[in-house]
Amino acid sequence: MELEEVSFDRPIPGQGMTSELGARPWEQPPQYSTVDEALSYYLPKLSDDEFAKNLINVMEMGVPLTALANTIQMSSVMEGRHSVDVGILLIPVLIEAMRLIGDSANIDYVVGNEGKKSKIDDNLAKKVATEMNVNHEEETEEVIVEETPVEIKEEVSTGLMARRT
Repeated sequence: MELEEVSFDRPIPGQGMTSELGARPWEQPPQYSTVDEALSYYLPKLSDDEFAKNLINVMEMGVPLTALANTIQMSSVMEGRHSVDVGILLIPVLIEAMRLIGDSANIDYVVGNEGKKSKIDDNLAKKVATEMNVNHEEETEEVIVEETPVEIKEEVSTGLMARRT
């Protein structure tokens, strides 16, 4: 029986998951370093007829525009077009551009921020508006704020180090 010789010319485990430092596009300086420069990259692409046709199809499927904008900017970050922070600043502009395309095609679309409740209570918002003497064209109803008494319960220590009084 012959023994196979062990070859040590193999890659070490995990070597395929690493790369040389600076070899990835996002490890290089970005191609566009400001929001204005990045917009000069995006606007021609967003105004392309082929992109608009594909976008309308995706919008009709109900994919939120916020998810699309985030995917578009993140793929550009991975390609080294711009940095993550520039991409985050571009998201609202991308959403508005996609809304314009959806409105021009007369389709219903989902922006992605629908249904989120405001942290400010409506009564509180009306009260603040009344106190600031903000005049609205519509009449504001009088806001009645009821204060509920808060019961404070004293906790009794029963632990190992608790002192009896």
